[in-house]
Amino acid sequence: MASQAKTIPSVTGWLRGLTSFVIVVLLTFLGLLAITFFIGRVVPIDPVLSVVGDRATQEQYDAARIAMGLDKPLWQQFITYVGDVARGDLGMSVSTNRPVSEDLARVFPATLEMATLGIIIGVLLGVPTGVWAATKQGTWVDQIIRVFALLGYAVPAFWLGLVGLAVFYAGLGWVAGPGRVDIFYEGLVDPITGILLIDSLLVGDTEVFWNALSHLVLPSAILGFFSLAYIARMTRSFMLDQLGQEFITTARVKGVPEWQVIWSHGFKPIRVPLITVIGLSYAALLEGSVMIETVFSWPGIGNYLTHALLNADMNAVLGSTLVIGSVFIFINKISDVLYRVLDPRSKE
Repeated sequence: MASQAKTIPSVTGWLRGLTSFVIVVLLTFLGLLAITFFIGRVVPIDPVLSVVGDRATQEQYDAARIAMGLDKPLWQQFITYVGDVARGDLGMSVSTNRPVSEDLARVFPATLEMATLGIIIGVLLGVPTGVWAATKQGTWVDQIIRVFALLGYAVPAFWLGLVGLAVFYAGLGWVAGPGRVDIFYEGLVDPITGILLIDSLLVGDTEVFWNALSHLVLPSAILGFFSLAYIARMTRSFMLDQLGQEFITTARVKGVPEWQVIWSHGFKPIRVPLITVIGLSYAALLEGSVMIETVFSWPGIGNYLTHALLNADMNAVLGSTLVIGSVFIFINKISDVLYRVLDPRSKE
């Protein structure tokens, strides 16, 4: 009976937490919908003219405006917009003459592929670099790492991309050039997941895999450099705070090996805040890859958004903004869940 009494409150608490989580996500997403909707109404672009053209008659213009529901009050338009999004209907793209949802499903995996490799590079190099800088505080090693991290904030992405192409593609020939794959390999692998590296392995086409990887390495490395700089800087800051604690001094006095002091006693407590840092960095790579995708002609959501802006394609712009905002919400909530898993104190 006692065990049942303990189980019931735990289940109730879990359900209460899940309900709260869902409500917060829905309210946040509703706020995102409201922002994207009103952005579409205040920008100085007439969505009707984007559809009918500037040579349309007044009758054609009015008919299109009614068909698009723009003659209704703003609150009714918003309700209709929320209903359309809930059904996965983001409208038609003027640029491609296809549903925006289909376009985004086609281009987003390319951005996901590049950003994922970039964050892997950033984490694998940024975390140990930040720890190393903290353990060498004030030395030349620390100074070099801090300058390197500062460059990650100061160097423009488009400039670094152009330099990378000039040096490693045109000059040394170590990597492939712009695009996701050479023209010869385009269309040889049917999309399964949309991530070309995975799809090429699933069908056993290693030539496409290595060619796609050669195209992916440089833009991902540049994105990884920016995330590396941020992660290394934050890791160094967290580690410096931990290494100054009394329990670290006590561990050293007791003769605990230095590597164990650093990684078991110093690094373990900072895993929780690092999850938030890595999550935000990953979301930023997914959202901020516009310049890199433009420089490398990468067929991702950043490139798609750029062309939509140039063509005044508001459905595509708002759809892309909605997807990017949803990614931020999703990654932040996943970070919160991992935070609670790794830090038992947050459950109290």
